[in-house]
Amino acid sequence: MSNTIEHRCDLLVIGSGAAGLSLALKMAEHCNVIVLSKSDINEGSTRYAQGGIAAVFDDDDSIESHIADTLNAGAGICDESVVRFTAENAKASMQWLIGRGVPFDQEEDENGNLRFHLTREGGHSHRRILHAADATGEAVQSTLSENVKRHPNIHLFERYNAIDLIKKHKSDSRCIGAYVWNRKKERVEIIRSRFITLATGGASKVYQYTSNPDVSSGDGIAMAWRAGCKIANMEFNQFHPTCLYHPDAGNFLISEALRGEGAFLCHPDGTPFMHKFDERADLAPRDIVARAIDYEMKRLGEDCMYLDISHKPTDFIVKHFPNIYRKCRALGIDITRQPIPVVPAAHYSCGGVLTDLDARTNLDNVYAIGEVAYTGLHGANRMASNSLLECVVFAHSCAKHIFEHFDEPHELGEIEPWDESRVIDSDEAVIIQHNWHELRLFMWDYVGIVRTNKRLERAMRRINLLKQEIDEYYSNFKVSNNMLELRNLVCIAQLIVMCAMQRKESRGLHYNLDYPEILAKSGPTVIEKTLQ
Repeated sequence: MSNTIEHRCDLLVIGSGAAGLSLALKMAEHCNVIVLSKSDINEGSTRYAQGGIAAVFDDDDSIESHIADTLNAGAGICDESVVRFTAENAKASMQWLIGRGVPFDQEEDENGNLRFHLTREGGHSHRRILHAADATGEAVQSTLSENVKRHPNIHLFERYNAIDLIKKHKSDSRCIGAYVWNRKKERVEIIRSRFITLATGGASKVYQYTSNPDVSSGDGIAMAWRAGCKIANMEFNQFHPTCLYHPDAGNFLISEALRGEGAFLCHPDGTPFMHKFDERADLAPRDIVARAIDYEMKRLGEDCMYLDISHKPTDFIVKHFPNIYRKCRALGIDITRQPIPVVPAAHYSCGGVLTDLDARTNLDNVYAIGEVAYTGLHGANRMASNSLLECVVFAHSCAKHIFEHFDEPHELGEIEPWDESRVIDSDEAVIIQHNWHELRLFMWDYVGIVRTNKRLERAMRRINLLKQEIDEYYSNFKVSNNMLELRNLVCIAQLIVMCAMQRKESRGLHYNLDYPEILAKSGPTVIEKTLQ
């Protein structure tokens, strides 16, 4: 008789950001849902999204324009059918969020009627960004969280790490549950479920410098890979061009919306430089802007570049960017009078678990939504404010598919209890910390904004050695949060380098000095377990 605690549900949602919570709310009217949150429900990348969500609400704008801008930003390898599907469903998805209570900013039109205030960001040809001041993600997260907490059919498991998906047999294309780590009780438990959706967010914690919160360690991608899911486009890591450069700033982003409202990048002496890199200057897509900042920093030997919006009226700045204004003032930077020191930082994983328009993976009852997934929307570079949009649009399509197949028979079978009989408590946690820092540092140095074949080969050699050490450590010691994250991060690093080595060109976010040209024909980089 096993002592392993087991929970049962119809739908297990692993992740508690915009994607996971939207799906849980859509499905909770029909079934019993468990939402697994690695920290508390509000901690995750959604909460820190500042800019907003792209959707066509202005009569002067069009869905075709949103499609064209997204395809252009994606550097030629977006799936056009996915881009169209997303843009066409954007307004309805935003209206669903509005119906749930998300307080997007409004303004009066010339007739005194209220309308949504729309801003513009890099890569967009029109104002189409719905936002809640400069803290849109926090507004979305807190609103959805409150909805979830009030729903009787949603059971929230906070401070739980997902460890691995469970199959009846290794060769099966269906999963029957997941092993999870209860961080409060420090024990492994089992969740048995008919349907499983990964909504764990991205993997930017694999880099030394990142805008992401601590929970973004690629858990869902690594779990999916180990279970046999196809993975695509992991070489395309978006580096946000403007992360606040200050020793006490933490991982604080300076929203792209500042450049949308007239801010410009400049050298320490105030000289603008983006016009030298792209005709769109400061409104160029993120990959171009990040490389330009990186180039100027290296060329001038500077620790950072600067973003200046001080030429705008003080009232305008404080009203539109209150969160950024307060944060910078707390650090001694008055953005109404002086430029903001900025550096690029790993921000978004454009690749992930390969899915279709229904959010299905190649495992029968396993879905992936949000940043953990590769849908084909972003191609080689995500356009600003399409990320939260993708979360909600694909949460809805995922819910629709699950509902349509809900009454089909599902054989769950038996689950092996978790066996800790041969492991002991670690007495050398320093090993985890050492490997952790080494991995993130060489990924930044060798697999960062600019790459070479030699750097990629060097990184892969280190990854293979680290993976052996970590696998041995995992086999011999009891699990912990840091161990689980390190195990997943080394897997993510391996997937990124595998994909990067296969791409023999420079496109979008992937820039290799040994292959500086763009190939005439290209597509996503898809890898399967047999290639490992």
